[in-house]
Amino acid sequence: MAQKQKTLVRKPEEREASQDELMKLEEKYCSWGDTVHYVPKPNIFEHCKGSFLYDRNGTEFLDLQMLYSAVNFGYNNKRIIDALRRQIDRLPHLACQYLHEEKIRLAARIAQRAERTFEEKGRVHFNVGGASAIEDSMKLVRNHTGKNLVFAFMGGYHGRTLGASAITSSYRYREKFGHFGDRALFVPYPYCFRCPYEKKKDSCGMYCLKQFEKLFETEYYGVINNKTNNCEFAAFYVEPVQGTGGYVVPPREYFSGLKEILDRHNIMMVDDEIQMGFFRTGKFWAIEHFEVSPDIIVFGKALTNGLNPISCIWAREKLINPKVFGPGSTHSTFSSNPQGTAAGLEVMKLIEESNFAVDVPKKGAYFLSRLKALQKRYSQIGDVDGLGLALRIELCQKDGFTPNKALTDRIEEIGLSGTLTAGGKKRGLVLDVGGYYKNAFTLAPSLYITEKEIDLGIDLFEEALNRALKEIS
Repeated sequence: MAQKQKTLVRKPEEREASQDELMKLEEKYCSWGDTVHYVPKPNIFEHCKGSFLYDRNGTEFLDLQMLYSAVNFGYNNKRIIDALRRQIDRLPHLACQYLHEEKIRLAARIAQRAERTFEEKGRVHFNVGGASAIEDSMKLVRNHTGKNLVFAFMGGYHGRTLGASAITSSYRYREKFGHFGDRALFVPYPYCFRCPYEKKKDSCGMYCLKQFEKLFETEYYGVINNKTNNCEFAAFYVEPVQGTGGYVVPPREYFSGLKEILDRHNIMMVDDEIQMGFFRTGKFWAIEHFEVSPDIIVFGKALTNGLNPISCIWAREKLINPKVFGPGSTHSTFSSNPQGTAAGLEVMKLIEESNFAVDVPKKGAYFLSRLKALQKRYSQIGDVDGLGLALRIELCQKDGFTPNKALTDRIEEIGLSGTLTAGGKKRGLVLDVGGYYKNAFTLAPSLYITEKEIDLGIDLFEEALNRALKEIS
């Protein structure tokens, strides 16, 4: 008897899965712990170019967050992609204990730039991911001071590894993971729109800074032995512009005053530039706006334009030279991977050949002027501010102050629905939500964004805002 012929069934991966099929697989097999389901129906994107993402239907989404400020130089940047392809063909892998040319040249370029900027010799140390670089900086601090306690800001965000969570202000990142005995002492950030001391910016006389300085007046405030000037705290971790905290821009004179206090008591300043570095604010490092020289800088993200990510720390020579911080002080298998260093080296070359120091402030000023015009028309826009192309929109109730998270969430959902019509065709808008009350949009567009694209972003946002107001009211 002849055997029955088996029916060949194509495996799911042999054909293009539908959106619904993919989402069912995602719901069943993907951990939500490594991603964030902020909206009920997450998007599946297919390709990208410049300032835009495209979904499986070809809908164009203007991206105003660019991978959390990692893709500063635009999606699919040909110059950086080509550098990566050349490296893949030549030396795609190498254990980090060995050397390759791109690593050396990249470190030299960054260190030389820091030396010109801060007039201080230093060295560059590689890792993978911002939180890992924060961890490395903590080792540097402890190695130099023998102390493990640090100051950090309320509203600050430094990552979600255990060490980085200890200096990140949000308790929810620590809540499930036991007691953090070396948790940072969190100090109020100069968030002038929502001053924690209920002061007014024009008349406060830097009250928040004076309150910090007060900690050092007597040993009974718990941080210092006045007789020896020995402080229990080793460093202060700062963000020149708060990232996840809502792109809060401090008064220009704040950090110079803070640094003077820290220097007086031998406390190091560690500058977290992971989101704000590489001309996001109009300068290579955001701290340059405030005319202070940090002891350590932590950076990453845009260093490779989001490709084969690497992160870095730059530190003063006395902290990081091989005599005090020798081989094996930290380790990560992929820390200075050749693909990442090749992309990073091309980014540095691109920066040196560009005029971002002029272009970014100009574009930022135009974008901010459009946001302020929008603010005048809608009482629900309580605050807009920015530095370069790091911009914020804080959504409120009609009183212009009470946080309005529901409105913020709905605008985000409408943007991601891909059903906006501004500009004459169906489009979407990618926005990132941050802020102390999750009611602020943090805008980090491509540094190559055009005025036409800025205008489109304003139109799309206003359309989403109007639709959300009609639904919620």
